[in-house]
Amino acid sequence: MDIRVYRPGELSAADRAAWTALQSKAHLNGSPELANPFLSPEFTLAVGRTRRGVRIAVAYEDGEPAAFFPFQRTTAGVGRAVGLGVSDCQGLVHRPGFAWDAHELLRACGLAVWEFDHLVEGQEPFEAGASGTFPSPVMDVDQGYEVYLSRLRAQSPKFTRTTLAKERKLGRDTGRMRYVHDERDPAALRTLMAWKSAQYRRTGRSDRFAHPWINQLVHQLFHTRSEPFAGILSVLYADDRPVAAHFGLRTERVLACWFPAYDPEFSKYSPGLILHLRMAEAAAADGIAYLDLGRGQKEYKDSLKTRELSVSEGWVTRRHPVAFGHRARRAPVRALRNAVLSRPELFEPADRILKRMGKIRSRG
Repeated sequence: MDIRVYRPGELSAADRAAWTALQSKAHLNGSPELANPFLSPEFTLAVGRTRRGVRIAVAYEDGEPAAFFPFQRTTAGVGRAVGLGVSDCQGLVHRPGFAWDAHELLRACGLAVWEFDHLVEGQEPFEAGASGTFPSPVMDVDQGYEVYLSRLRAQSPKFTRTTLAKERKLGRDTGRMRYVHDERDPAALRTLMAWKSAQYRRTGRSDRFAHPWINQLVHQLFHTRSEPFAGILSVLYADDRPVAAHFGLRTERVLACWFPAYDPEFSKYSPGLILHLRMAEAAAADGIAYLDLGRGQKEYKDSLKTRELSVSEGWVTRRHPVAFGHRARRAPVRALRNAVLSRPELFEPADRILKRMGKIRSRG
């Protein structure tokens, strides 16, 4: 392979256009998962403005770009997926039929190891290093919102009936309801981030927005507009007061759900669920094929989904002492986390402890 590695600012306009074109044609070429916004050049370039070590490997065939592999690396040669920890889709974006050797790619990138936790399906050279595969639920709206809603009524009749009833009650109790699919007011984004930070603390989780680079990344993506990528802030208002909001990323055919939150004062109405239904309706009208809810077992995802994709986590390694050391440090942590998440008898007590700790911290 003719592989060249670029810093984000070195990538030519022609290569960026070729990358976007590969994503735009992905659904026609039988690889719709490659159209995910987290695999877009805009996401990689935004991470590159907030984190060090971001690089893009471009593989050329007959002088034309055939594949794009974004990654982050340290000076020691430890590689990670771009935005690892906040990215919900990772891998190599390529033209149909493109074949690559994972070890050759790592060598060209100067990597001893490449770590991923949301590897997209169909990346066989990388999948050999996967240590686990996990469901990533989606909401299919390619046939229109009414078809989606009818499927939801068939598979989750009580959930659908209850959620729609709560929406009507919220409207009656608060007066006028309003949904904005693409809200451009930065104040609404700040409100969402404050809700989400409070939710993280309340449930004993690490507050992602306590990390300046994640704050900067979200604000950058909120202001990013290209064809067909955009950061989308969706807000549900009741009597002109925001009660639920979500910030995600979209391409031509995929809306990646990312940061949803709501005002706890309105929790009895399940405003987050109402918001997701309105997002599905607006996304369908925009020509979106599906909403990707992201990896993670959550009750609301199970209720809203129509099917599941699969994502993997693991490491691709070369025979190198840095690779062995990195994997030896990271593997036990990942194994313990996944064991807790996959077993209710372990997860539920751990979840209760985290929430109890969150309440103690909030009181302090």
